[in-house]
Amino acid sequence: MAQQVLPIVGDWYQTVDGNTFEVVAYDPEDESIDIQYFDGALEELDLDTWLEMDIEAAEPPEDWSGSLDMMTEDYGVDLDRPASHDHNNPLDELDGL
Repeated sequence: MAQQVLPIVGDWYQTVDGNTFEVVAYDPEDESIDIQYFDGALEELDLDTWLEMDIEAAEPPEDWSGSLDMMTEDYGVDLDRPASHDHNNPLDELDGL
């Protein structure tokens, strides 16, 4: 018999076969639960299905970018170019006032 774990938005859970997912939405009125697996796949469950699942609470994955499906180019930073130190500090303008 599955242990009854209530869905909490933002919490991570793990199935017995090792799949981790996050609850991204829960509507108690229509008893629907939206989950997102680490790879980005979305699934909608009804509360009865949720209660029948054999799941347990889990820690969020260390690599939070898994579900974002992003490449390093998507971060907007050229990793091959050295960092520039030509930053303007907005607090420097306060010194002149």
